[in-house]
Amino acid sequence: MVITVSGGTLGDTLFERAGEGLEIGGVPAERLAERVGGTPFFAYDRELITRRVAAVRAALPDDVRLSYAVKANPMPAVLHHMAGLVDGFDIASGGELARALDTGMPPTRVSFAGPGKSTAELRRAVAAGVTVELESATELARVRDVAERLALPARVALRVNPDFTVKGAGMRLGGGPQQFGVDAERVPELLAEAAAAGLDPLGFHVFAGSQNLRADSLRDAQRATVELVLRLSESLPGPLRYLNLGGGFGIPYAPRDTPLDLAEVGARLGELMAQRVRPHQPQARVVVELGRYLVGEAGVYLTRVVDRKESRGTTFLVVDGGLHHQLAASGNFGQVIRRNYPITLAHRAAGPDTGEPEVVSVVGCLCTPLDVLGDRVALPRAEVGDLIAVFQAGAYGLTASPNGFLGHPDPAEVLV
Repeated sequence: MVITVSGGTLGDTLFERAGEGLEIGGVPAERLAERVGGTPFFAYDRELITRRVAAVRAALPDDVRLSYAVKANPMPAVLHHMAGLVDGFDIASGGELARALDTGMPPTRVSFAGPGKSTAELRRAVAAGVTVELESATELARVRDVAERLALPARVALRVNPDFTVKGAGMRLGGGPQQFGVDAERVPELLAEAAAAGLDPLGFHVFAGSQNLRADSLRDAQRATVELVLRLSESLPGPLRYLNLGGGFGIPYAPRDTPLDLAEVGARLGELMAQRVRPHQPQARVVVELGRYLVGEAGVYLTRVVDRKESRGTTFLVVDGGLHHQLAASGNFGQVIRRNYPITLAHRAAGPDTGEPEVVSVVGCLCTPLDVLGDRVALPRAEVGDLIAVFQAGAYGLTASPNGFLGHPDPAEVLV
């Protein structure tokens, strides 16, 4: 179904409509707001998540596992749903470790990445038996000490800062100096230190960039990753048993964005597995780790208009939500050039007659000019009490936002 949004349409996506209004999980938006108890809130459609995971699995080679990056959306209900769909979780904190293990996901299918892990977090990780992806020599020494004190083996891998960059990525996480991972040229040295410390690294994690819509760029990144890992594997004490290729699959945030060609990515990865990985490292458990791509398009942020005001020729729709819940939609979460997220009136989201559009700015309730959810967007006329829907809100929403700013209450989250 096509949903009318400011600036164009939100392609053959994901959400349905009831009459001319938006449905989420089969529930009309206004009715869902009553069920939740008010606005603002985030709503995630479980069927859309299930369908996206199935599409990824169908595209990936049979011998590639799919892991979910918990940081994209750590809502417990989402994690419990995901636990039955994916092969593992990637976490980045002790808090995410607890949530991941609460789902019943086997600890051996949980990997713990991220710089600055505390000793307390490492103790919990080693005690649980998850795979700790080492980011530095200091972290290696801490894991060694923790394993000795607990008298437990430590499952470890090395996160590698590659010696290449990824074209087309929205955020580059490799190449040049990085706070993430061990520089590729230092990996043999660190592997020797691991062996001396009695650790047995399972393999490597290489994540070079995120939010990439170009299949050719992802293909090149995966090929470069595999060649790098095959070279580094010569320094492993045993066979390569774990290879996390990262992810970086992007989703469209603007009408002009072209969705990722998932089939092309899967086909090229299949060739790479057959030609390079399996002939040289047949025991490797190869993982693609995705977060935003699995849940981002399955979420909507719903907020209600509380004021309509004119100021020197500009119409402002003031809503009861804002950047304290949806920092990314406000353009303050890593965007170099601000672009509006897809946004619409929830009760007139589709259909041949959505009314004569007007250009308005949708702003939040915070005392800062940064609190803009839609800058000069074309929408049908909205009045006080109308519901505004901000799409692509399933990833990096509430937990990536300063929800304590100015003391407003937290929004609800529902999986429908």
